[in-house]
Amino acid sequence: MDSEGRILLVKHNYGKYNWELPGGLSELNESAEETAKREVLEETGLEVAVGRLTGVYYEPAHDMHHFAFMCKVVDNQPPQPDAAEVTECKYYNVDDLPRPISDFTIARIQEALNTDSNPLFHTIGPRQWFE
Repeated sequence: MDSEGRILLVKHNYGKYNWELPGGLSELNESAEETAKREVLEETGLEVAVGRLTGVYYEPAHDMHHFAFMCKVVDNQPPQPDAAEVTECKYYNVDDLPRPISDFTIARIQEALNTDSNPLFHTIGPRQWFE
């Protein structure tokens, strides 16, 4: 999030060309925190400090776990998309998220912002898309 409470999203140049939270797969011998820092830097050019873990999402169809964190930008520079994977990166108000976007992305944002006793662990099914 930025200082105005907006969410940083990236638009991928593959798949459904959807808007998504920055992130990606871990590399060998890389922690979840290191992965979050590296992926945000690669996709947006921004250095972040990783804060609170907001959710752990298990996706049985791929036997994969997704970790969601609140992060803070270290240097307050504008985001710059990485042309290899990302066509745009921009901050959005939570009430005005861009399309196309998945229900999974919206759920992670809502759960991160709701600090009332949300469960930490979730199982996710197939994504639904909002165009």
